[in-house]
Amino acid sequence: MAKCEMCGKGPMFGNRRSHSMRATRHKFKPNLQKIRVFENGVFVRKTLCTKCIKTLAKV
Repeated sequence: MAKCEMCGKGPMFGNRRSHSMRATRHKFKPNLQKIRVFENGVFVRKTLCTKCIKTLAKV
């Protein structure tokens, strides 16, 4: 499923607004990336959002 394994962020729903303010349904998807994370002495492949990857790089 399209979900971040660290924070649980998934798709959100809302409206797209045209110039005339006409609303059409829209799905906002998170920016998910598959990366290798060093966890408990081994590399593990995880699907994380870019915000979580950024916070991992800081630590």
